[in-house]
Amino acid sequence: MTRLFAAACAAVFAAHLFASPAVAADLKVMDAYARSSNPKVGAVFMRIMNPSGDADRLVEVRSSAARRVELHTHEFEDGIARMREVDAIEVPADGMAALVRGGDHVMLLGLTEPLEQGGTVPLTLVFESGAEITLDAPVDNDRKPAEQGHGGHGHGHGTAND
Repeated sequence: MTRLFAAACAAVFAAHLFASPAVAADLKVMDAYARSSNPKVGAVFMRIMNPSGDADRLVEVRSSAARRVELHTHEFEDGIARMREVDAIEVPADGMAALVRGGDHVMLLGLTEPLEQGGTVPLTLVFESGAEITLDAPVDNDRKPAEQGHGGHGHGHGTAND
């Protein structure tokens, strides 16, 4: 009976190691912020840093701030930018995924309440590797597109260990 219990514990421990790759602890979110130009929808922008040698993909974002949360990108067709939903956003090995206005971003559809300047938006980022990062993105409706990604003042930092 003791050997059986020890073998079961070893199997569970080994399965946990394979289900939680090392890349999960390496991912970091920088300069996250949310904004909204109307009371029904909002967007979230950030940089996701991946110093690991293994690529990952952002596959889902959850938030109680909206009824639906989607990953989006912009495609240019005949000189016109069109937004469309995507299944995932690539986070390259030893690199960064930039979620910016006019590019990849997170859409908040059906806001549960308006995004007020100075408030925060709770987010859980889910990665293909199994990593999850939980953070509160500050609402910054005044930020201009040229200001994104600059300053790195610690807004919305999070790690997979939070």
